[in-house]
Amino acid sequence: MQEIPNCPKCEGTYTYEDGSLYICPECAHEWSKDAKVEEESGLIVKDANGNVLVDGDSVTVIKDLKVKGSSDGIKVGTKIKSIRLVEGNDGHNIDCKVPGVGAIKLKQAFVKKA
Repeated sequence: MQEIPNCPKCEGTYTYEDGSLYICPECAHEWSKDAKVEEESGLIVKDANGNVLVDGDSVTVIKDLKVKGSSDGIKVGTKIKSIRLVEGNDGHNIDCKVPGVGAIKLKQAFVKKA
């Protein structure tokens, strides 16, 4: 008989099997039987070159970006320090402060790890 693993999200022991998924009734988390358990945060953000980013990294902008409400934009080569990764529903997974612009969210496709 196959051992059913505990929930990777809440460590619940009441997980059950439903087709090709495991389901946790305590937190309603579903995951595939053959999926590897992701990192604790569950959020993996990669830069334009495929490097994994983590909180506190420094990144460089690889394309000129327009900023709504500002006549200036973010120029290519701008270095941004101490990024914070957030769950973005529209692909804006990087929360940061850009020199000369202020706090802003960026898409991971427009930065590379410095």
